[in-house]
Amino acid sequence: MTIFGMYFSLGLNHILEFQAYDHILFLLVLCAVYVLKEWKQTLMLVTAFTIGHATTLALASLQIIIFPTGIIEVLIPTTILITAIANIIHKKTTYSKRLHYLKYLIAMFFGLIHGLGFSHTLRALLGKEQNIIKPLFAFNLGIEAGQIIIVLITLSIAYLFINLIKVKRREWNLVISGMGLGISIILIIENIQLIINN
Repeated sequence: MTIFGMYFSLGLNHILEFQAYDHILFLLVLCAVYVLKEWKQTLMLVTAFTIGHATTLALASLQIIIFPTGIIEVLIPTTILITAIANIIHKKTTYSKRLHYLKYLIAMFFGLIHGLGFSHTLRALLGKEQNIIKPLFAFNLGIEAGQIIIVLITLSIAYLFINLIKVKRREWNLVISGMGLGISIILIIENIQLIINN
């Protein structure tokens, strides 16, 4: 396997494995307000998130920025919490252009936080590499591919529930966002306790 293929595979597996459940949960909550026919807006949102985490992933891997792991582990579920609350508060099923752009900016900002979470794994892997540009690019592409898979599965399940089982779109959003809200609060409390105990 080539260096590119190896790091692409590592990025893909990293986002799809259970260890990355907090990133997966963020994507589920991020997509909770969308349906399959809105796949373009969803893809743009996920791409904005990718741009954000690719930026900090690169900066952290090059050791330009270093952030304490404990704080990152609190900030990641906080992004889930904020996204879930925004989903629950916004009762309409449509978004204005201005609100869409705001969502893209917020997704990009949250991506910056998630990138710091990915960076610890990648930094350990890149220790042996002399040139990190290609591995870094491949790892990011692998993560993006994994995220697209998660989003497509989420939108397909939403389609099944909303169009075939006839669950109301608002109810679907509330269930997914409510789940994200509850789990994120637990994660925030657990990670704050870890910081205090250490």
